[in-house]
Amino acid sequence: MMLANYCVSIFLIVLGLYAVANKHNMIKIVLGMGIVDYGVNLLIVSIGFGPGGTAPLFVISELMKGAYFVDPVPQALTLTSIVIGACVDAMALSLVIKIYRKYHTIDSTEVRRLNG
Repeated sequence: MMLANYCVSIFLIVLGLYAVANKHNMIKIVLGMGIVDYGVNLLIVSIGFGPGGTAPLFVISELMKGAYFVDPVPQALTLTSIVIGACVDAMALSLVIKIYRKYHTIDSTEVRRLNG
């Protein structure tokens, strides 16, 4: 089960990097950045997960010897990363809108050509 999470996260990261590196449509580049973000978030949560682990919320009477708790730090980092990723995607899309209004194209090669 965990191997599938690792494989999917690596696939998402590679797919997103491919879109960022090889596409000329700026909207597809922004979507590629988001896909990389989703892949990294899945990887962080998968690394922080432990089979058989429980939430680190307990009462002293529930605490048993050999109890395994899941580390909450990767989950907190992932929640923070989701919020930051949404803000970055919104900012990037607003820049694409501004570029479209100025140059009437969202093709990155055309915008480069216009700037010299």
